[in-house]
Amino acid sequence: MNSLLKKGALFACLALGALQASAEDLFPDGTPIPDWFRQTEIVKWQDLGKAYRITDYGVVNDSTVIQTERIQAVIDKASQAGGGVVYIPQGTYLSGSLFFKPNTHLYIEKGGTLKGSDDISNFKVIDTRMEGQNLKYFAALVNAIGVDGFTISGEGRINGNGLRYWKSFWLRRQVNPKCTNLEELRPRLVYIADSKDVQLSGVRLENSPFWTTHLYRCENVKLLNLSIFAPYAPVKAPSSDAIDIDVCTNVLVKGCYMSVNDDAIALKGGKGPWADQDKENNGSNRNIIIEDCIYGFCHSALTCGSESIHDHNIVLRRCRLDNAKRLLWLKMRPDTPQNYEYITVEDITGTVSSFLYAKPWTQFFDLQGRKDVPYSYSSHVTMRNITMECDVVFDVVKSEDQYKLSDFTFENLSLTAKKKAEIQKDCVEGFTLKNVVVNGKKVE
Repeated sequence: MNSLLKKGALFACLALGALQASAEDLFPDGTPIPDWFRQTEIVKWQDLGKAYRITDYGVVNDSTVIQTERIQAVIDKASQAGGGVVYIPQGTYLSGSLFFKPNTHLYIEKGGTLKGSDDISNFKVIDTRMEGQNLKYFAALVNAIGVDGFTISGEGRINGNGLRYWKSFWLRRQVNPKCTNLEELRPRLVYIADSKDVQLSGVRLENSPFWTTHLYRCENVKLLNLSIFAPYAPVKAPSSDAIDIDVCTNVLVKGCYMSVNDDAIALKGGKGPWADQDKENNGSNRNIIIEDCIYGFCHSALTCGSESIHDHNIVLRRCRLDNAKRLLWLKMRPDTPQNYEYITVEDITGTVSSFLYAKPWTQFFDLQGRKDVPYSYSSHVTMRNITMECDVVFDVVKSEDQYKLSDFTFENLSLTAKKKAEIQKDCVEGFTLKNVVVNGKKVE
């Protein structure tokens, strides 16, 4: 989709949102949505302290020379002086893992690119979080751990330079089809953990070797007007999720464009047969709103799982999908206790393969010696005010011995199904259909 079409469609979404906004805006469980979610002013980098233009401190515009130490020295200098903005000017600057400190920020001007190294040895091994586990793994290109108030802004790019990593992954899969993500070593693009009052705005996040934006144990995070891209052809970018939300509270994703070769937005939080007992590392995602966004190709617009134990008050609204595989995907993992509840998907248009997808997710299944299968739930899921073309409306498998689906509502749906139009109401306990039309016929 070219930039003019994307901007036009985005303005249409925003206009629709303005018309539909009401004085009483509620989360799916009926609690009021705080004003914080409506305050979407972009933080001005000029108000964040002194600007540290990296080229003033020995960093050169050269896409072939690794400059991790020099760029990190600028971040450290800003931190030691009490804080400020690390300013990336026009040009391309190649780096390994960078670590932002308290009171430091990142600004990338138009025409500027922070580019990741395609040599994994340029990324530090740290104690971090990946795929619902706390472990030693490679740091991201941009890391902010315990940095309250952290911002990334500008009109420039953070380019993960992922092609070499993607090719290596698929070659390894040819030799060992069962190899996991963590066995093929590659960094994420942006990792923010244990931080509050974070804002990412304006920049383009592209070509990540692995997950693009990973938020872990964060609170009050706004992702505004981002463009997130990783290709699905000619070389697929494996597991290039646009946004992974992992044990977070109060997250707003607004006005973003996302097109990646995996889930666009995935809710994480822990995995394993006793994951819900690890209160220190695992936990819930609460109060997540995704609105006024445009999706290109992705495996799913919104996914619960595959490493998620509890998601509560999740809203996806006023978005357009172009060529997504799924609108809502509930990954029911048989080796992890899960509870996905109070989820609303509304005011959506576009095309998908599957409208609703809920099935057992058995990739790398491991009960770790537990004798019984942890039971899971998904309840109070509402999908309403949606006009959409799809292949399959109801891509759901009933599994009474593994999970229970209950209290689902389909309301004001106008769907065109190319392959499968049926809705199996017996898969859900307490399934309400109101004004649901599929292929021109009302479904009772």
